[in-house]
Amino acid sequence: MALVYLIPLLLLLHPLGPFPTVSAVGINYGTLGNNLPSPKTVAQLLQSTIIDKVKIYDTNPQILQAFSNSGIDIIVAVENNHVANISSTKSAAEDWFSARIAPFIPATSIVGIAVGNEYLATGDDSMDPNALIQAMQNLHEVLLSRGLDRKIKISTPHSMAVLATSFPPSASTFATTLMPTMTSILTFLADTGSPFMVNAYPYFAYRDNPTTVSLEYALLGNSSGVHDPKGYVYTNMLDAQIDAIRSAIASLGFGGRSIHIMVSESGWPSKGEPGETSASPDNAKTYNTRLITKAQSNKGTPMKPNDKIDIFLFALFNENKKEGGASERNFGLFNGDGSKVYDVDLSCEFCSGSKMEFGFGPGSKVVQRGPSVWCVAKPHADEKLVQGVLDFCCGPGGVDCREVYENGACFGPNKVHAHASYAMNAYYQMHGRNYWNCDFKGSGLVTFSDPSYGSCKYSQQ
Repeated sequence: MALVYLIPLLLLLHPLGPFPTVSAVGINYGTLGNNLPSPKTVAQLLQSTIIDKVKIYDTNPQILQAFSNSGIDIIVAVENNHVANISSTKSAAEDWFSARIAPFIPATSIVGIAVGNEYLATGDDSMDPNALIQAMQNLHEVLLSRGLDRKIKISTPHSMAVLATSFPPSASTFATTLMPTMTSILTFLADTGSPFMVNAYPYFAYRDNPTTVSLEYALLGNSSGVHDPKGYVYTNMLDAQIDAIRSAIASLGFGGRSIHIMVSESGWPSKGEPGETSASPDNAKTYNTRLITKAQSNKGTPMKPNDKIDIFLFALFNENKKEGGASERNFGLFNGDGSKVYDVDLSCEFCSGSKMEFGFGPGSKVVQRGPSVWCVAKPHADEKLVQGVLDFCCGPGGVDCREVYENGACFGPNKVHAHASYAMNAYYQMHGRNYWNCDFKGSGLVTFSDPSYGSCKYSQQ
């Protein structure tokens, strides 16, 4: 292990700006069930997974409290029926923020507010599109006044129904009736650096058109590809849906402006009505496994291969009180009792020591909070930054790093995140376990789970 001493102490302890991170996976955490685990249990367990972003559908205070100091970013939501009130005045938006968000920051890392959900596709005449735009603007004014506009972004999730047509992707446009509204929304997103959020479900496209859509194409695995007239080749439907949104954005004159596309929901149900034969555990496992791989790949789409897409898997739990058909209640990776619906690997090698089996049900290894606390490297932190932190801790930081050298008890696995976790924890314990001693320019994470493994023992007070 080479010690380069690249990062001085001031740089580590006083962040100057955001660093790039390795792509991870987001997940939607819905709560329309009467048999779900507690938010505290959910938060503790997700810290031991590849999940580093969670999107919820309200501002549930129990959830926001549970995720404090977890190292997991949260996107909260304004429910559709609250949009009108927040749009009415800036003071109404301020009141909403003061009551729902302000009590939980900065301990809970809230990075986004989704205003409404598929608001423009509800079919409800009382849902005024102008109210949606005004609510977004009012909340952004609140963020500006508090200096939070760079940390927290405002957007609104759309369904694919906002498009007039989605194929071929290069010819896609928004529905004519929505063009004025979409122009205003896109102007807001471009001006504020916020993402365009889309809920994209190849499942529904296949279910409604099984004779014209290939199942393998919908399941993100058709290697033969579907050809767009402009030469793009699509090996899966999700990429085609994302690029359809991209073309629609460009058709309104925003092609030259940087508007990031976020897949705010995507998933596959494990069970449906009698006619929904493709809703099965095997298909759901296939889709979501490939979706996770895609989310971690840092790859874009045929139109923009270098623009990575943030993806939020839908959903964490089956929700037995959700309205609609059976498939709507069966998109979860887990049942309400905590048992797995099917096996998808969410484990993370460096989140809390050795790789652990993730689950909520009987026999699962639950991370219990105890009197001790440790500091480890965030599993998705930029590797160059983590290497610099390791060099600092083992050099100017004064940590005895002999255990992570070859033949040391903590040398294996010989990976920078593992070595840095040992060194960061030693530095953290040496300096009194203050929260700022586990910051390291945002690359450190406090954990209540002992990261020790085998003969490698992490120090503690």
